[in-house]
Amino acid sequence: MVKWVNQHAPPRPNISVLEVGSGNGALLFALVEGRGEASYPPHRLLGIDYSEGAVRLAQSVAHSRNLTAITFRVCDFLHEDPPLLADDQNGAWDLILDKGTYDAIALMEKGENGRIPVEGYPMRIAKLLNPGGYFLITSCNFTDFELQSKFITEETGLQYHSRIEHPTISFGGSTGSACSSVAFTKPA
Repeated sequence: MVKWVNQHAPPRPNISVLEVGSGNGALLFALVEGRGEASYPPHRLLGIDYSEGAVRLAQSVAHSRNLTAITFRVCDFLHEDPPLLADDQNGAWDLILDKGTYDAIALMEKGENGRIPVEGYPMRIAKLLNPGGYFLITSCNFTDFELQSKFITEETGLQYHSRIEHPTISFGGSTGSACSSVAFTKPA
């Protein structure tokens, strides 16, 4: 994901990056530390997670790496808007990343309203993405085609941008990969 981000959404001083389901923060740390590429401004990165424990862990790791300018917050993404960055007022993001959160939400039971919570996820992404921005998702439960069918709708207005190639496996006459990574963009 880091390589794709560097190629398609290179760092710039005012870029805003949101990771939905940031867990221990490893992806955001990789963007800031550069790992052979340019580094992203840490004060423009926000990681949100439903788990207080995950957020505490990410904050602890950030402290140990002297990267406390990256913000990590508890947020129920399906029901709450992520907090704003200190110098950002519009609440939309240039880059949104997901490396398994959509998968986890897809496993949730129907709510009291009879709907599966994951059904609202694509519209939440579309609402929070700046025009011209990118949404990059990695899934181990959905194929590229399935992700495109969920995120490219009239309601979201998102468009397919590209995909990350992963190693393939063959079994029973079919070929596929263990995970799918698809990027979408919101037209400017």
